Order: sequence, then structure tokens, then C-alpha cells
Amino acid sequence: MHIHILGICGTLMGSIALLAKAQGHMITGSDDGVYPPMSDQLHQEGIALQSPYRRDSIPGAADLVVLGNAGLGRGNPAVEALLSSGTEFCSGAEFLGRFILKDKWVIAVSGTHGKTTTASMITWILECAGLNPGYLIGGIPTNFERSARLTESPFFVIEADEYDTSFFDRQSKFLHYHPRTLVLNNLEFDHADIFADLTAIEDQFHQLIRRVPASGLIISNSQDNNIETLLKRGVWSEQLRFGVISDQDPQPPGGLSMHQPSQLISLAGARLGTLNWGLTGVHNLSNALAALAAARHVGVPPEQGIESLADFTGVKRRMEIVHVSPKAILYDDFAHHPTAIKSTLAGLRQKIGQAPLYAILEPRSHTMRLGIHQDQLAPACVHADRVFWLKPERLAFDLDKAVSPQGHSVFDDPFVLAHAVGQQLGLERSNAHIVIMSNGGIDVLKNALLDQISHA
Repeated sequence: MHIHILGICGTLMGSIALLAKAQGHMITGSDDGVYPPMSDQLHQEGIALQSPYRRDSIPGAADLVVLGNAGLGRGNPAVEALLSSGTEFCSGAEFLGRFILKDKWVIAVSGTHGKTTTASMITWILECAGLNPGYLIGGIPTNFERSARLTESPFFVIEADEYDTSFFDRQSKFLHYHPRTLVLNNLEFDHADIFADLTAIEDQFHQLIRRVPASGLIISNSQDNNIETLLKRGVWSEQLRFGVISDQDPQPPGGLSMHQPSQLISLAGARLGTLNWGLTGVHNLSNALAALAAARHVGVPPEQGIESLADFTGVKRRMEIVHVSPKAILYDDFAHHPTAIKSTLAGLRQKIGQAPLYAILEPRSHTMRLGIHQDQLAPACVHADRVFWLKPERLAFDLDKAVSPQGHSVFDDPFVLAHAVGQQLGLERSNAHIVIMSNGGIDVLKNALLDQISHA
């Protein structure tokens, strides 16, 4: 079958292209912009790309057109031509459900935060156990070479996104996936461009829970109040709860627990082992528990999973170290929600002690640009010594007013911001840790910072 993919350079759609190519289909694709790293993966597979969108973007010989979401609404020339042509089409999420996930044991990782990292951990644990899982992850796990893989294994790990599916299908993507093992990591208000409030998001998660079979397993965070509220609406499957607790706290009855600071893991009071690894932050300990629980459901003993996580190296753009020098260590992180920002900085602070910590943030996601979380921005950075904000375009609130009273600096220009960081670095007596946090491209800012670091 000849499949043409619109939006092929997005993480999800590019990954779908790789999976469909592995099934033996002929794949072509179009996007408004063709850019790495996804374009590099696609070119390596011999997939022809066309850009930008035009009325003739879709080959006449295409049997099926698979559509992404971003920028692919009514008025897009390729979409209008498709609708006029009569060619069969579907969304990316629907394609996954119909052609990739059918007949698989689907392990879906959902939640506001931690989906990519947790899905990567599960995949790595199953890989180490010799189960050779298929996977589709919204990032590139550093333990693997690409963001998606199709195998003969019955197990498939997928990052389950609550964002809507397409211009013609407004339900959440994950409702097409039909998991047998479902992870509910956490739940907060996000995606203000499509959800009116938290209840609207809960409605989609409730529909996801209703799709898990009675023989399946729902793995949920026992320390998230919004998850508790969600579960009270009804659960029809087996459950396993997980949570990070203090070494001094009594072991909760049942469930999977991580004790802090010892990192001892126990299940229903029975000690399983101690986690020793290179990742930081309580949020990653919680992710690890979810991963161990999911792997256990498909037959991997938690003790074996703990050993595998010792060799888990993370995900690109999740506290990825991109530069080390005597003056500074530079990290790239995808955090774009106050909760993720705070937990990430807290984890790094715990690791580095009193060393200088700089946070450079760009509130670029749609929800952040709307100012939904503006009152939480400054408190989220409490663990940083210096905070620098890069103001994105189309900001709907006064960023200076929101963060300047706390001593934060706001910039319109990445080069001016980088210069200010360089000046501050020149005053430091010890190696500084600098974290860039944005869900957009950061190459211009990163290169400007590297230039300043080299001259500090």
C-alpha cells in the first residue's frame, strides 16, 4: 500500500512513517518544514519528503493519506485537495490503532508529565529481559537509536498523549490505542487551547480507563489527588498503585513503593532491591516505579527491572548534558509546565549541592503563552540561583510583571540573554550548572550560550 503522511516531520507522524515502512508499505510524506532530527531518520529509510504544503502535495497514486494535527486544519492547501480527491484518509492515532497496535499487548503511558521518560524506561526493561518490544516514544531514548520500532514481539510500548487527534477527530489520541497495561502517571491542567478545564481532561482519561479490559492492569500514582478523583469515577480492571515515600513512613498496604532517601523499593511490604542510577529528581523515581510495575505485568520481575534501570541513560532533551567545561555544564530539558520545571530543578539541586544553578526558560507552549500558569512561574524556579526568561512571540500576559519582582531577568533576544549569562558566569568562583528549559527548538540560544561560556 502507498501511504502518504501529512505532517511527517513531527515526532509522532515521523515515527508512524518508520513503523509503516517496517510493515512493507511504500511511504511518502509532506510537511510545512523538513527539519532534523526526524528528517534525518526519514532520509536514512529512503522516504521521499515534500515541502511546503501545496495542493499537489499528495501523490495521485496514494492509497491512504495519514494526517497529523499541527497546522493541518481546513484551509491548508494539501488538506483541501485531499478532501476534494476522495482518497481514503485517517488520523495518525487511528492508523496506529488499526494497523500497528491491533493484536498487540499495548503498554500505554499517560499523564501530564513523564510520559516519554517512563515509556523509555519500560522499553529498556523489556529489552534487557529479551522481550524485544516494539515502541513509539515522543522523543529519542538514548539507549536506542530512534523514536520508534516495530518487532515481532507481542508487546508494544507507546506514549499515550491526551492532545486531540486531528481537525476531524477531537477526541484524545490515546483513545485509539486500547491498552492492556495502562500507566496513569499524574494529572494536571494543560493544553488550554483545546481543554476548557481539568474536568474536560479528566473526561478523556475516564474514557481511556473504560477501554482497558477487565483482565488488564491500571497502574496509578497514589500521591496525585487528581488521579484519585479520576479513579473514583470508575475502574473496571485490576489496579496497582505506586508512590515515593520517606524511609520513616510506614509501608502502605499493597502497592509498589520507593523509599527516600535510601531508594529501597518494596512491593506490599516485601523488599525488592535498591535503585542505583544516574538520573535525578523525585519525579524520575516515580517514573521508575511506574515502569517497574508495567514491566512486572508482562512478566519481568521487579528485581530484574531494578538491575536494568541501573543502565538506563535517559532521553534526549530530558536533562541532556550538551556541554561540559571547567566553567559550566549546560543541560537541555523539555520541561514546559511549572510542576515539571520545579521537580527537575529540585532534582539537580539535590545532586549538585550549593554549586551555582542557572535556569533559562522559554514559556513557549500554548498553555504557557496564554498565561494559565503565570502565578506559578516564579515559585517553580525556587531552586535556581539565577533565572533568565526568553520571551516568545504571541505572549498573552505580562511576563516581566509575573517574574521580575522575584529578581528574574526577562529578555526578548536570545543573544542579549546569552550575554547576560556570560557576564554572570564571569563572577562565579565555581563551575555553574545551566539548564535551558523549552519545548521548542533551542539551537540559536544554545549556540549563543556556548560562545559566551567559551569566553567567560
